[in-house]
Amino acid sequence: MKDFINDLIRRYSQKGSLIDTNILFLLLVGSVNKERMTKFHRTQQFIPEDYELLLKLMSEVKNLVTTPNILTEINSLANQFGKPERSECFAIFAVFVQNVHILNENYIKTQEAVSADKLIKFGLTHSVILTLAQGNYLVLTGELKLENYLHNVEVDVINFNNILVLNW
Repeated sequence: MKDFINDLIRRYSQKGSLIDTNILFLLLVGSVNKERMTKFHRTQQFIPEDYELLLKLMSEVKNLVTTPNILTEINSLANQFGKPERSECFAIFAVFVQNVHILNENYIKTQEAVSADKLIKFGLTHSVILTLAQGNYLVLTGELKLENYLHNVEVDVINFNNILVLNW
């Protein structure tokens, strides 16, 4: 499994990896306050060492890809923080978004992304991820349901939880 993950990362290191909301949010929260990760409901399953592992993984990927849908979800999650963490979170968020060398934002029209099947199963953001990633990018997620679906439609995907288990 480790070799398979390493092969995927190598194969997509230049092309790009599309980072799902939960993993990108972990990166953001860890950048603000690693200790806060264990106390926030969307990141409480992670520990500071997981954040460090994510940084190691991100250093292997030259092109991090996102969508406006993912960034909107990140914004909504960050709004749930109190001060001063919310301000710190938005400051780091702005750096991520403004620096295209860190984060490459791709737009997919909703009309292109939605089909009844995809939308009913996953909602808009995951439908956009599927549409954008297919044949283009490796997807990094922490959601088993999305991982399984992407495997079934032959989209390369890594579940971050597998990386944690393998202590990559």
